[in-house]
Amino acid sequence: MAGFAFGTEIELVGVSADRAVVVVNGGAPQILRRGGRTREGVRLMQVAGENATIVDVEGRTRILALGEAPVRAANHATSASGALSLFADSRGHHFADGSINEAPVRFLVDTGASMVSLGASDARRAGVDFRRGNPVLTQTASGPARVWKVRLDGVRVGPITLHGVDGLVHENELPFVLLGMSFLNRMDMQRDGDRLVLRKRY
Repeated sequence: MAGFAFGTEIELVGVSADRAVVVVNGGAPQILRRGGRTREGVRLMQVAGENATIVDVEGRTRILALGEAPVRAANHATSASGALSLFADSRGHHFADGSINEAPVRFLVDTGASMVSLGASDARRAGVDFRRGNPVLTQTASGPARVWKVRLDGVRVGPITLHGVDGLVHENELPFVLLGMSFLNRMDMQRDGDRLVLRKRY
């Protein structure tokens, strides 16, 4: 399996208006201003609420959430065939970096979600005019919520890109974009321990 080296872990432990506190590989906390870098080369792009957008040591844009378990700077590997392997974090969740309409996002694989689901701010960054979509009510753990059904032009996860993917935009924010079955139904999925392998079917 060709891909990235594993080992570098990044954790967001504090945020303020224009600063973030990150821990790399369990070391001492490092305070970053926008544009600043850690000793290891992790660069802070912006802070938004309890999230921080960084460029990791592999040069990829990532979104970290405050209080989230440390994430690997490379949490996936790709094979020559274009298959994507995602490695579970300490809580068994499979995360992946990717984009919607070329806007970088962080996905959480969620087979219980019928569609790719994102919050309003992620939709705006991706240029999705969701209020022109079809408004519907959906049941969440917190009760009924209003969402808009939309068509996403391009959804990329690692080396895999799909076009014309159904999505749901929530009026409230979501900590991650849920990679639901409107994407996953077009994949062959295989589990091997903490590894989840995705291969594009069509």
